[in-house]
Amino acid sequence: MVTGKWRDALNQISVAFFERPDPRLIQSADPTPVGAVTGALKRDGIAFAICLVVIAGAYAANVQVGLHRAAVTRGRIVVPGLYQAVTIVRDRRDIPHIRAANEHDVYFAEGYVQGSDRLFQLDLTRRYAYGRLAEVLGVKALALDRVQRAVDISGIADRQLRGLAPRDRDAIVAFSAGVNAAAATQPLPVEFRMLLYSPARWRPKDSLAVSIVASLELADSWHSIFARDAAWRQHGPRCFDALFPLSDVRYDVTIEGVQTARPARAPKGDCDESLIAGSAPRRAIGSNAWAAGASRTIDGHALLANDPHLDLTIPGIWYLVDMQSPGVHAAGATIPGIPGVVLGHNESLAWASTNAEMATTSVFEAGHLSPASWSVERFHVRFSHTVSSAYYRTPHEFSVQNENDRTEIALVRWPIYSDAHSTLSTVFALDRARSVNAALRVLASYHGSPQNFILADRGGNVAYHVAGQVPNDPAWGRYVHRAGDLRITFPAVEFARLPARGAARDGILLTANNKPYGYGYPYRLSAQFEPPYRAYRIAQLLRSRVRYDAAYFAQMQLDSLSPIDLEIARDVARVARAYSVSRSDIETVTLLGRWDGRYEPDSRAAALEHALRLALFGLKPPPADFQRKLRDALPLAVDQSAVWGNAGGTRIEHPLAPMNFAFLNGAWLPGAGDEYTIHLQEPGFAQGFRAVWKVGDWDRGGISIPSGESGEPGSEHYTDLTLAWVDGRLQSLPFSRSAIRQNASSVLMLQPHADVPPQPLPHRR
Repeated sequence: MVTGKWRDALNQISVAFFERPDPRLIQSADPTPVGAVTGALKRDGIAFAICLVVIAGAYAANVQVGLHRAAVTRGRIVVPGLYQAVTIVRDRRDIPHIRAANEHDVYFAEGYVQGSDRLFQLDLTRRYAYGRLAEVLGVKALALDRVQRAVDISGIADRQLRGLAPRDRDAIVAFSAGVNAAAATQPLPVEFRMLLYSPARWRPKDSLAVSIVASLELADSWHSIFARDAAWRQHGPRCFDALFPLSDVRYDVTIEGVQTARPARAPKGDCDESLIAGSAPRRAIGSNAWAAGASRTIDGHALLANDPHLDLTIPGIWYLVDMQSPGVHAAGATIPGIPGVVLGHNESLAWASTNAEMATTSVFEAGHLSPASWSVERFHVRFSHTVSSAYYRTPHEFSVQNENDRTEIALVRWPIYSDAHSTLSTVFALDRARSVNAALRVLASYHGSPQNFILADRGGNVAYHVAGQVPNDPAWGRYVHRAGDLRITFPAVEFARLPARGAARDGILLTANNKPYGYGYPYRLSAQFEPPYRAYRIAQLLRSRVRYDAAYFAQMQLDSLSPIDLEIARDVARVARAYSVSRSDIETVTLLGRWDGRYEPDSRAAALEHALRLALFGLKPPPADFQRKLRDALPLAVDQSAVWGNAGGTRIEHPLAPMNFAFLNGAWLPGAGDEYTIHLQEPGFAQGFRAVWKVGDWDRGGISIPSGESGEPGSEHYTDLTLAWVDGRLQSLPFSRSAIRQNASSVLMLQPHADVPPQPLPHRR
């Protein structure tokens, strides 16, 4: 894909190869043909080199222009598609505050600001969802495209678009028109200039595709199921819980933060202990959320904290917005491409979520395959030829490669694949909900990947409920079903039977992807929840006080103490003192023994313990030989002389950085926290935002992001928020009229064309 300007340039260059020979060259040619040919080659070679220099210079100039361009955020712009004028006030952080006279225009304007600030991100996410990255990135993206195309997100989006309620469909149609208006009136982002293509128009189904791929990323992956299946079949179900423990029962806490720890069960006597000892922990992922009802806070306002953990990229995965029209006034964070506010608050209610880590995916051996169910997908690969892949699809399953038998396919049953309900309907409804109980009614109809939702309202109530589709599949993601099980339907666990806590003003609630139920609950729900270490630490901090304020909740989000790492350090120091260690290891042992378990930037002990933990998990002798394991691991830790700020630091990378475009990268974040701390940060992965909402007094809460609101390197707001992020400052998101006026930095008026048709009557529900 090349733009018209570049296509014309290339066409002009081609003339040099087909023009008539210069008569003067013929006249002055050497009598021998060799001399004439050599002279012609030199002449054309010089011309060709000049053309290459011209092309390179034009390309560099075009990119340089793009690097210094940014969206227009002040003045007046006339755009097609609006019914009435819209005001977009940008605050000092460049966050847009949209004020519109009707619902159509508020979603149009939200599409406009997202298209202004994040157009390349929108297009890249859309291409990722549809499996079309290779069209612009080349053959290296083909493998990823093939995996994504298996799910047929385009087909799911078509079904969901047909199933939308009229009001919700109108919202995404207006949003799409706003994105396209921004693409037509704002400067082209530099990434398009660098890759030499222009984005296609945004369609309503594209927003659905973004929401679907977000649910897919949060679902139990079939890759993980294949890995567990291999262990299940090789070692049997008796040893499975030793290899993939459901939780660490020593640190389990309830939703209310009450410790429920019981002694850990010893592995089954016939399990291979060396195998169990060598099973490395999986990458720590997830999110944190907790809340306190009005009677548990200092000033009588319910409090809600949320920090989702996702890939650390620039531009960030989250986009902040405040939007208001008659019938809706919501603020917080959304995912670029999705209209509305995904996580945040309206005038009466705040909501937060963490991934529930529950089994949503069932995998089956393929068995008999019907020839009529095969389809062929074509992949256009930039700078290469078009390739094809065959996929097997039924109304309820799609095919993937069987990762435990590469000669076969397997069939995946994922509820969203065959469902016509969109999660965007839940987003729109939560943006309008007015109480905890109203929000619970909304969540009962949520059809996405399971989430832990915590709610808080103006009445001071807080509540918790798991929502989403959790099939009552006895495998719970632990193994691959035999083909005969394809005949079985696994109904979803009813909403009323999912873990929950009712609305209460004196409630203390928390979730950190940990096991959300106690003993006696009838469903397993998951193959393996996230380790409960973050939840345990949140509970510790909540129990340390009787009442809370927003400042304390914000301070909790920066907590860097890891209970499990502190335990490891103390165990290592104790064992090392009991046995002889070399003199060179004494300093390491002493540092570990004195360490307080906090992953602070200036801590060398934190860097030592982390290196030691990785070294211990990387070795595979029987656990009874802990002394030799320790002797082998200590020298590796001793080599770690850096403080944690350096050893645990990470760069915020742009998606195009691997293509030698590292100049688009964001800032370097010093190490602060690790995989198991509330302040989670590891290479390429971190808190996506930190929000604390003071319910009803919205201007005194806030939300912070790691980089900047703009996705354009030429904007002063590309990385301007990183310093406040590193410093741990919670920044207010103005919500009231007076707060917005006090923080206003620029104002943009969107004006409709004079021939705009009359505004339709508002929808009623």
